[in-house]
Amino acid sequence: MKHCIAIIEAIYRFLWGDLLVLPLPGGGTVGLSLLVILLIPTGIYFTLRTRFLPVRLFPEMIRVTLEKQQTDKKGALSGLQSLIVSTATRVGMGNLVGVVAAISIGGEGAVFWMWITAIIGSATAFIEGTLAQLFKQKDPLYGGYRGGPAYYIHQYVMEKTGRSKRISLLAAGFAISGLICWCGISQVIGNSVSSAFENAFQIPPLYTTIVLVLISAVIVLRKNATVKVLDILVPLMAGLYFCFTVFIILKNIGLLPSIFGRIFSEAFGFRQAAAGGFGAVLMNGVKRGLFSNEAGSGSAPCAAATAMTDHPVKIGLLQAFGVFIDTIVICSCTAMIMLLVPETITSGLVGMDLLQTAMNYHFGFFGVVFIAATLWLFSFSTFIGILFYARSNIAYLFGDVWWAQTAYKILALIMLFIGGLAAYTFVWDLGDVGIGLMTLFNLAVIFPLSKKALKSLQDYEQKRKL
Repeated sequence: MKHCIAIIEAIYRFLWGDLLVLPLPGGGTVGLSLLVILLIPTGIYFTLRTRFLPVRLFPEMIRVTLEKQQTDKKGALSGLQSLIVSTATRVGMGNLVGVVAAISIGGEGAVFWMWITAIIGSATAFIEGTLAQLFKQKDPLYGGYRGGPAYYIHQYVMEKTGRSKRISLLAAGFAISGLICWCGISQVIGNSVSSAFENAFQIPPLYTTIVLVLISAVIVLRKNATVKVLDILVPLMAGLYFCFTVFIILKNIGLLPSIFGRIFSEAFGFRQAAAGGFGAVLMNGVKRGLFSNEAGSGSAPCAAATAMTDHPVKIGLLQAFGVFIDTIVICSCTAMIMLLVPETITSGLVGMDLLQTAMNYHFGFFGVVFIAATLWLFSFSTFIGILFYARSNIAYLFGDVWWAQTAYKILALIMLFIGGLAAYTFVWDLGDVGIGLMTLFNLAVIFPLSKKALKSLQDYEQKRKL
């Protein structure tokens, strides 16, 4: 067991540790991890190749989101439903815990770099979502469609080798990495929810965990309950969180100029330049942005492939819009909640203590309760969403058999229960290793396959002109 943990930790350091350390003026340094080195240039590349799609076609993203959705009675999702499923997993702990961590360590300027990461990440999300549609397959178990990176990686390998196999090593590597990641996340979710309720209501973790697992089991063990629940839960929780934030902003409207002034000035380390603080500001904003919006990791395409549409690009645009919802809207809400509090009140606080203190300042004890409930809903929707992602990857590895689908759901529920009772740092590393490996497998293929997505975009824009 010790050897396994040592291997996982070594892989974690390789993926997320500082692979390069660059010196900065003023004596500071900025550390670049392998995944940051890969994902940021990828986002910039696709932003340029799509001719600044996140900005240029933003009105089209809104139009596609609001247009009448295509559905059928055989289990296929509409484009909007696929967006809701991917938003359920994006809008999770990263929007609360991740943003708090970014500001705690990197200061207000980290928010600016989260925004920049979201803009360039939208282009990557577009490519992934479009490819998922182009290579989707019919799903004989659940009805409708399935797909994602495992499927377009498989197709790419088969075309390159000229062989026809049921499983390719590269695609299987992605699928296995995903299942490992989502098991690790299940434990993290259980621990985050039980801890939040213990802090807010003094409820023992065992009771919170039992309720969470039972409710989750009722939903995930039923054939097609997942999407129906998320259709209601995601718009409700995101809408409430947004409305509460708007109320806070309006209540403190006079402070906004100074808040944005601090965000932009600290984004470039002006206040911390002498101490070399720019590296911390930049990397915490970038890393948390990448964690939160998941662009490039290959997870959201598992939902994008399930949608029914009259053109693949529409789903790509919806997935790009999902990154905007996650980071520009929801993450910014968390940032505003914290930054619109006098620094004397939050000075020295980090983590959830910082966020709960901020909400207590705005709403009193109700604010603490609201954040605990919000974390519960965000985490719960994430758990349901990742099990939806797991469907297509389990089918790729084991074929169309119910026992494999059910066995993984039970394993995830067990991990959810264990995580609710105790926090294991090893499991957090396991989840990060899983998503890191997913990203490597995914990026290895979306570059050569991107020409298909770009050709599809060209076709879509030509048809829109006509």
